Amino acid sequence: MQRTLPEPWKPTKAQILAAHSKRVPDLIAKNLLVLFAGINPGLYTAAIGHHFGRPGNRFWPALFAGGFTPRLFSPFEESLLLDLQIGITNVVERATARADELANDELRAGGRRLERKVKRWRPTVIAFVGIGPYRTISGNKDAGVGLQAESFGGSHAWVLPNPSGLNAHYQPAALAELFAELRLWALEHHQRQ
Repeated sequence: MQRTLPEPWKPTKAQILAAHSKRVPDLIAKNLLVLFAGINPGLYTAAIGHHFGRPGNRFWPALFAGGFTPRLFSPFEESLLLDLQIGITNVVERATARADELANDELRAGGRRLERKVKRWRPTVIAFVGIGPYRTISGNKDAGVGLQAESFGGSHAWVLPNPSGLNAHYQPAALAELFAELRLWALEHHQRQ
């Protein structure tokens, strides 16, 4: 059955400004290989209603370069990820202009809500897209990129760098390598659960 996908469009400045505190629906199902957890939606993402939507965000290119998708998907094609056993959610649901607008208490509360979600849906891996928020949520100030020693909500926890174009610490080739490492590990452990 052919799925009808939304047509890509660009929001106006007014639509972006009006997106404060909007939410982007979860893309989630049972038996996911990986559930990616972004920090929270940015205003552009909330305005269009699709995860990692801002042009210049490197999530979609990293997903493709890491072997998760057969081609480069646009945010408007996110529903196709479920067929590949991939989901997306956020730690904090409300949209902000910048992630640093979120207080640590809000991140921790979002982490508790996310933990309940992970327990319900049981993905093989919950992949946090952002080191700093994961450190706040887990209480592990030394957490780094990669597989974490502690599980999260009964699933394996993995940390990836934030793919925002503002994160100059990780260039596209490094992101691709980290996403590929996650994919290979998740595939190997998916059948063992």
